[in-house]
Amino acid sequence: MDRPLRTADVARTTGYSVQQVRDLERLGVVPPVARGPNGYRAYSPRHVTAVRAYRGLAAAVGPVVARRTMATLQGAPLADAAAALTDLHAQLAKERTETLQALAALDAIRAEPAASSPGSVLTITELGDALGVRTSTLRHWESEGLLEPERVGSVRARVYDRPAVAAARVVAALRAAGYGIPALHDVVAAMRGLGDTADAEAALRERLDRIATRSGALLRAGADLAAVLDDAGRDG
Repeated sequence: MDRPLRTADVARTTGYSVQQVRDLERLGVVPPVARGPNGYRAYSPRHVTAVRAYRGLAAAVGPVVARRTMATLQGAPLADAAAALTDLHAQLAKERTETLQALAALDAIRAEPAASSPGSVLTITELGDALGVRTSTLRHWESEGLLEPERVGSVRARVYDRPAVAAARVVAALRAAGYGIPALHDVVAAMRGLGDTADAEAALRERLDRIATRSGALLRAGADLAAVLDDAGRDG
């Protein structure tokens, strides 16, 4: 591959379209591309490597983070660029740990004797006492769409029926396990209207599978990402 590569050559090698390759150049995903005497782009193997690295990275962390990371790899000091890649691996490991903790919390809830279940309808104060959380926390979970209490009486007081109590108990357990609120939305959506944790567990196990797939994509992109670091020509 001594001769300059055309845009079509890069597209054919990487599986992207010609327009996508041009877009990646414009977005700074690949290093600047020289122009030949005829004005056409003259790509090199390093550009092919950068496009391949981006493709693997996008499969692992999404296109937005992948674009930001590729720009960092090419423009930041080596220590910062290497740290950006380490952070991606660490984030995936954190997501996996949180998901496993959430599954353990669901198992603990299912193992409780049926006699320990809360009453059929609880006020917000009663639910807060049962879960060991503040009523303001319950209202916050409600504002985040995690809980759906009923409103009764002229003052529209919150009350929680058995499905709402079950959802609150799962949210409390997962929060205690370190699960972030944004990640809880899929779990609660899976539970809503069912009154048990079966679909919540399925959602979490699907999340584990997705994390494993993304981790594999990041590992497979490793050689290309390392080559991008080497091609950047830093002094250290």
